[in-house]
Amino acid sequence: MDGQPEILGKVIDWLDQAGQVAMGWATSPAAWSQFALLVLAAGIAWAVARRLTPVLDRLLTPAEGRGGLLAVTGRFARRFLPLILPLAAWGLTAAGEEVTRSMFDSGEVIAFGKRVMLFIAARIFVREVLRDPFLRLLGRYVLIPAMALYALGVLDDIALRLEETVVELGDIRFSAMGLIRGVIAGAVLFWMGSWSNRQSADYIKKQEELRPATRELAAKAAELAIFGAAFLLLMSIMGIDLTAVAVLGGALGVGVGLGLQQIAANFVSGIILLVEGQTTVGDFVELDDGSAGTILRMTARACIIETVDGRWVVVPNDNFITSRVVNYSDAGKSHRYTAEFVVGYEVDLNRIPALTEAAVQELAFTLEDPSPAQCELKGFGERGAEFGVEFWVNGIDGVTDSYVSQALFAIWNALRAEGIAPPWPHRVTEIRGAGQPVPAA
Repeated sequence: MDGQPEILGKVIDWLDQAGQVAMGWATSPAAWSQFALLVLAAGIAWAVARRLTPVLDRLLTPAEGRGGLLAVTGRFARRFLPLILPLAAWGLTAAGEEVTRSMFDSGEVIAFGKRVMLFIAARIFVREVLRDPFLRLLGRYVLIPAMALYALGVLDDIALRLEETVVELGDIRFSAMGLIRGVIAGAVLFWMGSWSNRQSADYIKKQEELRPATRELAAKAAELAIFGAAFLLLMSIMGIDLTAVAVLGGALGVGVGLGLQQIAANFVSGIILLVEGQTTVGDFVELDDGSAGTILRMTARACIIETVDGRWVVVPNDNFITSRVVNYSDAGKSHRYTAEFVVGYEVDLNRIPALTEAAVQELAFTLEDPSPAQCELKGFGERGAEFGVEFWVNGIDGVTDSYVSQALFAIWNALRAEGIAPPWPHRVTEIRGAGQPVPAA
């Protein structure tokens, strides 16, 4: 047919060749013998799989509640048991092909059967072995169609045609086959990178002997190494010259220098924070602007802080380097707090320190070291004498506990037990000129 697309002509030629091959097989005694060998191989494989599968299933199934590496490996290996039948049939068919080619110098039928066995194995692998949704999707739309083309014997022709089709993007040239191969390899590589990153991060975070900041730094370094290696390997698979990537990296460096200075500063500041370890996940910090909270997560650009009232605040890493930050959790040090109160002037003020110091010191969280509770006279106010009891605790008020509130309750109870009550607010108003007559209008 004149004017028909080239690919359509290829398909018609393939169908014509397939019809001729099928007709030849139907009329050839050698092909019949190969069909018989295929049936025999399938039968033997079925018998082997029927006997072998229960035995392997018992060996690979761990005891109830058993853990460890062997148990995990056994459970993983059990998922591949459905492949015993098609792989055994493929192996027997391959052996039959060698026999028929050596004896009759012909083996097209049995070779086709061998490829069909691999196609069946691929279908079982995708449907029954793969559990991850992404890998199953990739197998359904990439692996199975590729194995179907391989079984029909046209995979090499299609791959050659795609290899000859060249795509150009400026100075970068790659084939259509390279693009397809890159998309598939990229999906697999970055899925493996994401999986490896999760596994390595979980492993690093379990190393309790390391400081939290060291664990965070190791996890970030592992993430950069994994995805950097995946990117370079993908470029190699696609056949892209890495010198072009170097030029792109230079342009990106200029962009960072001109317009992304703050992002680069936050990234470098994040590395410095992780290396120094002065602030880490779980620390309670107070920033220079007065906001305070617990660090929940440290990323490459910013830290996530949860305030006492439950709000999440994103603080750029640069703030921790260039401004004043108070870390209340540094090295688990104790902290001093002051409970302030007022006593009326009619009370003997000399009795107050002994009463309040004993009351606060009896609280479970009050420390003896570095100093026991100490009451100080702060000043003389309008309502009465102003006191403050200073005490030390291992914790942060308002986060781990409300220490000042409990200390004030203890002071209140101790003073009430002695008949001492806080002074009531009062004002004295003096009216001058009382009793004088009002001048006439």
